[in-house]
Amino acid sequence: MEVTKKQLKLNQIINDLNSEDVKKVSKAIKSLESNGDASVIKVIADRLLSDINEKNKAELIELLSSLKDTSTRGELMSIIDDQKYLSIRQLMLSIIWNTKIDFSGYVDEFVFISIHGSFLEAIDCLTIIENLEGPFMEEDLLESESHLKAYMNSTETKDEQRVTILSEIALKLQEFADNIED
Repeated sequence: MEVTKKQLKLNQIINDLNSEDVKKVSKAIKSLESNGDASVIKVIADRLLSDINEKNKAELIELLSSLKDTSTRGELMSIIDDQKYLSIRQLMLSIIWNTKIDFSGYVDEFVFISIHGSFLEAIDCLTIIENLEGPFMEEDLLESESHLKAYMNSTETKDEQRVTILSEIALKLQEFADNIED
């Protein structure tokens, strides 16, 4: 019975979140702070994709940036990996580096995005990688190095600014790898 009550409350909050009434959306966001869980992350991302008032957008970004629950990690990464959310991927990356959650298990995905994403996404990925605490899986670091080598060895014309960022990432990956071997 309790689960049903909680789900009903969450459904009402989601309905309010999708309202056009700025105050109702603000109240829903406030309610999510205490009643939300990882299941609402995609709902929030969908709302960020939609036409939303700037005040409410800032409140949603603040809510996501304040996440501390590690159960949200997978949901956030699935949004970043989903083409549907490509237009807000850079925003989601900056949210990730503002959270207090460790994303060390996703280092290879951040390296991939830094190579194939936009320049601003590469900067955000560098910031995320610089702040990862580990521990790191050796295979994730090897996969990351493989992405970097493939890019550097490709014959396509390279953006010098991106190469600089990727060099910084490579140094950080080497530091991570050295710590594994210790």
